[in-house]
Amino acid sequence: MTRSRGISLSALAMALATPSITHAQTAQTANLARAMQFDIAPTDLRTGISQFSLATGLQVIVAPTAVAGRQTGGVQGSHSVRAGLDQLLRGTDLVASIKGGVAVLKPAGGGGRRAPMVTPVSAVSTATVAEAGNGAPSDIVVSGYRQSLTEAQVLKRGAVGAEDDIVATDIAAFPDLNLAESLQRIPGITITRDSGEGRQIALRGLGADFTRTQLNGMEVLGNTASGMDNRGNVARSRSFDYSLFASELFNRVSVQKSYSADQDEGGIAGTVQLTSAKPLDYEGSKFVVSAKGQTNTNTNGVTPRLVGLASVRSGDLGALVSVAYSNIRNNEYGYRNWGWGLTRYAAANIGPSVDAATRQKLLAGVWQPTAQSPSSWYTNRKRLGVTSSLQYHPGDRFKIDVDLLYGRLWDHRDDYALATAGANPLTGTTINGTQIIQSATIDDTNTLRAASFTGIDLRSEHHIVKNHTDFYQAVANTSWTATDRLTVHALGGYEEADFAQPVFDKVFMEAKNTAFSYDTRPTVPVNTYSIDLTNPNLWQLQRLDVQENKVVNRYANGKLDATYQLDDALTLNAGGQFKHFTNSGYTWANKVFHNVPTLTAVPNDLKQTVGVDTLTQYIVGDVDGIYSLIGDPRNLTAANLQAGSDYRVDEKTWAGFAQLNLDTRVADMRLRANAGVRYYSTDLVSSGNLATGAGFVPVSISTNSHGWLPAANMALDVARTVVVRLSASRNVNRPGLGDLAAAGTITTRPNGGSLSLGNPFLKPYKATSVEGSAEWYMDQHGFASLGVFYKKMGSFVTTSSQQIPYGQTGLPLSLLIQGQDANTPYDVSQPINGPGADIKGIEAAFQHDFTFLPGALRHLGMVVNGTYFDGDQTVFYTTGGVTTSRSLPLYNLSKWAANATLYYENAVWGARVSAAYRSQYLTGAGNALANAGGGIKGTTNVDFQAHFNITPRIRLIAEGINLTNEPIRQFASVDADRTEVYTTAGRIFSFGVSAEF
Repeated sequence: MTRSRGISLSALAMALATPSITHAQTAQTANLARAMQFDIAPTDLRTGISQFSLATGLQVIVAPTAVAGRQTGGVQGSHSVRAGLDQLLRGTDLVASIKGGVAVLKPAGGGGRRAPMVTPVSAVSTATVAEAGNGAPSDIVVSGYRQSLTEAQVLKRGAVGAEDDIVATDIAAFPDLNLAESLQRIPGITITRDSGEGRQIALRGLGADFTRTQLNGMEVLGNTASGMDNRGNVARSRSFDYSLFASELFNRVSVQKSYSADQDEGGIAGTVQLTSAKPLDYEGSKFVVSAKGQTNTNTNGVTPRLVGLASVRSGDLGALVSVAYSNIRNNEYGYRNWGWGLTRYAAANIGPSVDAATRQKLLAGVWQPTAQSPSSWYTNRKRLGVTSSLQYHPGDRFKIDVDLLYGRLWDHRDDYALATAGANPLTGTTINGTQIIQSATIDDTNTLRAASFTGIDLRSEHHIVKNHTDFYQAVANTSWTATDRLTVHALGGYEEADFAQPVFDKVFMEAKNTAFSYDTRPTVPVNTYSIDLTNPNLWQLQRLDVQENKVVNRYANGKLDATYQLDDALTLNAGGQFKHFTNSGYTWANKVFHNVPTLTAVPNDLKQTVGVDTLTQYIVGDVDGIYSLIGDPRNLTAANLQAGSDYRVDEKTWAGFAQLNLDTRVADMRLRANAGVRYYSTDLVSSGNLATGAGFVPVSISTNSHGWLPAANMALDVARTVVVRLSASRNVNRPGLGDLAAAGTITTRPNGGSLSLGNPFLKPYKATSVEGSAEWYMDQHGFASLGVFYKKMGSFVTTSSQQIPYGQTGLPLSLLIQGQDANTPYDVSQPINGPGADIKGIEAAFQHDFTFLPGALRHLGMVVNGTYFDGDQTVFYTTGGVTTSRSLPLYNLSKWAANATLYYENAVWGARVSAAYRSQYLTGAGNALANAGGGIKGTTNVDFQAHFNITPRIRLIAEGINLTNEPIRQFASVDADRTEVYTTAGRIFSFGVSAEF
C-alpha cells in the first residue's frame, strides 16, 4: 500500500465539493470538460485557488511553500474546468494532476507533466512532501492514518448519495485481520465473528444477505464455514464472507448506503465496493514489503503475515502484482449446548427427592438445555491473496483496466466436545431411559435452570475438518470518450468461488451410567461430573461420522452504458446489463453406530485427552487411529448424498437504466442530483432432489420476477461547509439461497431433530427507502454528520415453525438415526412471504484533528460514530395445530452500535486505540412461541496499533486485536434469556516491519 510522507495541513485548500457524478469515472471526465464562465481577477495564487475552488467545486491540494509569493493572471471568460485551471496556473511553474474530483498541484519539475493526467492524492511527489514537512512548527504532518481520513472525507463529501469510504492507508495500517474487521469502523456497519475473526457484516440493521458486494465493479460472492453448529456450520447463502481476503489487497472500500438507478439492483441495505490496487495509482515504480509475526493467547507459537507489492509504470502503461499471505492459529473454547427444547419426563424418570409441584412441571414439560457441553474449536487458518492489474490509458479518451484476483482460505480444525448425548442422554423432547432427575430448579419462565441426574451416558467428540475456499475473478473495465460530450463504458467479468470440505471426520466415545449436574445461572454455565473424565478405561467407541461438502458460486457479468453531456449542468447516463449467477453444492454424509449390542472396545493407546485449552479435560478418540482400526470408509461418493443438500439455484437477470445527473447552482448554492429508473427481469430456476416416502424425486421449479425501480438523490451545499442530502428509492433483494431451495435438509440428534424446508416460490423482498443527512465539514480538520433513514419493506420473508411427529413430514423413515421412528418429534421450519417489515435509524459521526491543542497534543485526533436502528418482523409458530404469531426484531439488527478511535500521529511515531460496540441482536426465530428469538449478546471489541518510523520509508509496527478477550455469548428466547454459548477466542498480538521503495 502507498503512504505519502506528509503534507502540511495548512496546505489543503478545501473547496465546496467534488464532481457531481459519484463512482463514474467517465462522468467525472465529462464534468471537467464542462464549460463555465470565469471571472477571477489577477491576484496572489493562494486567493486565486480559493476562488477557483468555490466556483467549480473542485478540491485543490497544494503545499504552502509552493504557492508562497506566487501570483496568477486570473481566469476570464468561458472555459472548461480543466482549461480554466490550466490558465489559472499559467506562468506559476505548477501543474495539476486530477482524480476523483481532487486536484494536486506540484512544481513542473517534481515528476508531473503539463498534459492532464489521472493521479491519486496519495501520489504527491516526494519532493513536494518533503518541502511541506519542513514548514513552520505550527504545521501538522498529514500522512498515514491521518491522511487516509482526509482522503475518505473528500470522497464522502463529493458523493451525491450517502456514502462512507476507507482508503488505502487506513486499511493497510489498521490492525485488521481481514476486510470485515476494517468495515466495522464505518457508521452503520456491524460484524459477526467466528474463530476470533470478523466474518460477515450487517449494514443499517439488515443482515449480510441484504448487502451486495462488488469487486472492481462487478458483483461477487464467496462462502466459508464455521466450526460451530450454532453458527450455521457450512455457509450457503448470499452473505459474502469477508474473512476470505486480507485487507492489504485493497486500496479503497466504498460503502454506498443510498441507491441510484445506475447501480445494480439487489442490495436493500446497500453496496460495498472493493477496489484493488492499480499501477497508475503511482507516478512511477513502487515496491512494498511487510513482514509480521503474530500470536494468539489461546494457542502457542508465532505465525507469519507477509505482504508484497510490485508496481511498474511506463508512460500510459502500468502493471501491478500484490501478494498477501498469513497463517493464524486460534482456539475458541468455552461452554455450549445444542439449543433449548420443551422436554417431558416420564414419571419413572423423576427421583423421589423432587417435590410434588416440581414433579408436575417435569411431567408437563420444561424448557431444558440440550447436550450441555464444554467445547473447543482449534483452527489453523491460512490465507493467500494475489492481485494483478494491467492498465493502459493512452491520453484522456481511452482507458482499459484488466484486474485479476485469486484468493484461497484454508481451515484445518480440531474440534472437541463433551456432551450429555450418549444412549441415555439429556437431548430430545422426552426423557424415558435410565436417566433420573434428582433435583431441579425451575423458574417462572418454565426454564430448568439447574438440575442433577443419575443414569446419564456421556459422549465425547473429536472432530477433524479440512476445508478451503478458492476465489477467482477476472474483470475488464474500458471507457472511451467518443466526443467532447459522449463517453462509453463497458465491463465484462467472471467470478467463481469454490468451497470444498473433503475432510469432516468425527469419532464419538461414550461413558456409561454417570451422575451429572448442570447450572446455567452463572455467566459461564457449570457442569459437574461424577467420574474421572480422563480415565481411558471408562470410554469406548459409540459412533463414527464422515461428511464431505461442496459449494460453488459463479457470476458472469456484462455491462454497457454511455454518458452524454446535454449541457453545462445536465448529463444523461443510460445502459444495460446481463448477469448470470449460479449456486450449486451437496453434502455427502455417513453415520455408523458402533454401540449395538454394546459399545465397541478400542485400545487405550487410541484414546487421548483434549490437545488444546478447554474448560475441563476428558477422553476423546484418536481420529486417524480409530478409523484405521475399525475400517469405516472416509472417502464418500454420491451414494452417501444427504437428503435435500444437492439443490441448485440459477438466476439470469437482464436490466436497463436511464439516469439524469445534475450539477448546477441554485440561489448561489451548489446543487448536485441524480434521478432515474431501472428495470430488471430475473428468471430463476430452483432444482434439486426432494426426499419423499417413495424415495428421492427430482424437481425443477421456474419463476420470474421483474419490476421498475425509481431512484433520486440530491446533495445541496447550503453553505461553504455544509452539505444536505436527500434520497428516495425503491429496490429489491432476492431471497436467501437456502430459502429458495427446492429441497429440505434434516438434522438428527438423539430423541429428536429438525427439518428445514426451502420455498422456491418466494417473492423478492421489496423496499421503499427515504433518507436525509446534514454534514458539516470543518475544512481539513474533520467533519460532523447526522443522518436518518426509513425503509418500508412491503414483502418480507419470515419463518414459519412447528413441532410435529416425523411421520407427518412425508419424508422416508430411512433418514432417521438409531432409536427414532415416525413418532419422534421434529422441529420443522420453512420460509414464507410475511406481511412486510419496517426499519428506521439514525447515524451520527464526528471526526476531528485536535490541532487547536498546545504543543505535542495537537497531534491527537478522534473518530467517533454511533447508530440507532429499529425494525421488526412477524414470525409464525404452530403448536398442536394452532398457529400464532409475534413480532421480533429483524435478524442481525443491533439497536445500538458505536465506534471510537483515538489516535496520535506525528512525523516519527503514531498510535491509536479503537473500540467497536454493538448491542444484542437476533439470529433466528427459535423453535416455538415460548422460545422465540435467539441471538448473540452485545459485544465491545478493543484493538490498538502503534508504529515507529525508522526512516521515512521503513516502519516498525506493533498491533493488538481483541485486547479484552471479549466473549461471544449466544442465547435462546428473548423473553427467558437462556444461555446457549459462552466462548472466548483469545487476544492476538503482532509485531513487524514494513518498507517502501
